[in-house]
Amino acid sequence: MTDNPVKLLQPRRFGDDRGWFSETFKERDFPGLARFVQDNHSLSRAVGTLRGIHFQTPPHAQDKLVRCVRGSIFDVAVDLRRESPTWGKWVGTVLSAENGRQLLIPIGFGHAFLTLEPDTEVVYKVTDYYAPENDGGVLWSDPAIAVEWPVPVVEAQLSPKDKVQPLLKDFASPFAYDGNPLLPLDI
Repeated sequence: MTDNPVKLLQPRRFGDDRGWFSETFKERDFPGLARFVQDNHSLSRAVGTLRGIHFQTPPHAQDKLVRCVRGSIFDVAVDLRRESPTWGKWVGTVLSAENGRQLLIPIGFGHAFLTLEPDTEVVYKVTDYYAPENDGGVLWSDPAIAVEWPVPVVEAQLSPKDKVQPLLKDFASPFAYDGNPLLPLDI
């Protein structure tokens, strides 16, 4: 039986009249994963801000553990592992401050998200430091990937670099397939 490489996680929340408490990360819950070495935090002011599809290539490839701490996003992982039977396929889910869900995106997958609310903040852990020389991406609107964004993104707020990323067909993947095809997300 295969194991889904992309994992949707639901940390438990313990609540009372004051609010709630949650353990959002425990290293022992991620056996075999390299240690997280950097935390990133982004603020996107406008609804419809789209970031991605991003990744880092070896030797500085990164696993990511993504969560939304204010607002909400549609979070996407795209299989970029060469020879994978699910090459170019994607999974996506809503992550929000309210639902507390997290998405674990392993090396070999591109990552993108679209903000669904104003002033959305996203926090994610990575297993290697940012390395500009290994920064990569594919075009968020590539018809070969065909992400079904939950809201129209004709006027998406994009960075200059995200407007000109290459198509999947022009990407020579350095990522190897590990025998685990991408499966639908399950919680």
